[in-house]
Amino acid sequence: MENKLYQNRTFDTIDYADQSLSHTEFVNCEFVNCNFSKSDLSHNDFLDSTFKNCNLSLATLKNTGLKNITFLDCKLMGLDFSSCNSFLFSMNFKDCLLDYSTFIYKKLKKTKFTDCSIKDVDFSNTDLSLAIFKNCDLSNATFVESNLEQTDFRTSRNYTFDPSENKIKKTKVSHTALAGLLEKFDLEIE
Repeated sequence: MENKLYQNRTFDTIDYADQSLSHTEFVNCEFVNCNFSKSDLSHNDFLDSTFKNCNLSLATLKNTGLKNITFLDCKLMGLDFSSCNSFLFSMNFKDCLLDYSTFIYKKLKKTKFTDCSIKDVDFSNTDLSLAIFKNCDLSNATFVESNLEQTDFRTSRNYTFDPSENKIKKTKVSHTALAGLLEKFDLEIE
């Protein structure tokens, strides 16, 4: 199958819902107001690209390359990022809805999550060292055997994780979150 290449292009208001796209490479492209919900984006590569006000909810990302990608005001619900190609995998998120997604075993070192809803997201076995969660809602997010070293949670809310099950050296948390971090000990904190 022949690969297609798009460079320095803007894709605006494209509805690709429930469709399949594969073996295409997008370099330095911008996607604006596009709908990729329930689409199959497997075996594509996105490099140095931006998604603005797009819906990728429930899209299939098997072996998809996401390299230096910025998501702005996007709906990314129920995505399995753990099935993406790990080579140069890197993203940042601002004003995004990431609920019910999974990042199991991914390297998200230095990733920035700003003003995002990250409810019921699975970060098990994920490297989030030096990541920043700025003003995010992490209700029911799962952190098990995750690297949270120097991760900054200070301005976020509703996060809980077991310090004995994660790497937490120099993790930054707010004093109001301490009860959630000690939840398994069933302490009565006043």
